[in-house]
Amino acid sequence: MKVLLVIDMLKDFINKDGALYCGKHAETIVSFIKKKIDGCRVSDCRLIYICDSHDKDDKEFNMFKPHCIEGTEGAQVIDELKPAPQDIILKKKRYSGFYGTNLEKILKEINPDVVEVAGVCTSICVMDTVGGLRNRDYHVRVHKEGVADFDRDAHEFSLKRIKEIYGAEII
Repeated sequence: MKVLLVIDMLKDFINKDGALYCGKHAETIVSFIKKKIDGCRVSDCRLIYICDSHDKDDKEFNMFKPHCIEGTEGAQVIDELKPAPQDIILKKKRYSGFYGTNLEKILKEINPDVVEVAGVCTSICVMDTVGGLRNRDYHVRVHKEGVADFDRDAHEFSLKRIKEIYGAEII
C-alpha cells in the first residue's frame, strides 16, 4: 500500500491572484501532480490532501501575509486537483502535516510501504512534513517534479536536506 500526500495545493498558493502566490514554478507542478493523483486513484494507493487552514487572527500572519483563511476561496484545493469523496482531507494550522492533525493515526491505520510527497512550499510545509514522516520511520519519496517554492535557493537547499539529512528519496 502506498500513500500520496498532496501538500498545500491551494488557491492562495498556486493561483496568480492568490494571497501568497508561490510563483510560476508552483504552477508548473500542477500537471505532474494531476498525473500522480490519477494514478493513485486507480491503484493500491491512498490519497491524502494536507491543507493550510488558518483562523483570521493566526499568529503566523506576523511572518506571512494572511492566506488560506478557513472558509475562504483561497483555502480550497485548486480546481485541477479537486479531491474525490474517497480522498482524505486534513486541515493544518502550522507547517508540519502532523502538528495538530490526526495524520499519525491515519498513517498507522493505513500502514503504507511508502509515502510519496508532492506540493508546496518545499522549504516550509513539504520539508517539515517529510521530517515528521522520517522521524516516524516511514519510507518517503519526494517527487522533484511535484514540489515547488517561491524561493528557488530555498527549494534546492530543502531537497538536499530532505535527501541527505532526513534520508528520503528524491525521485
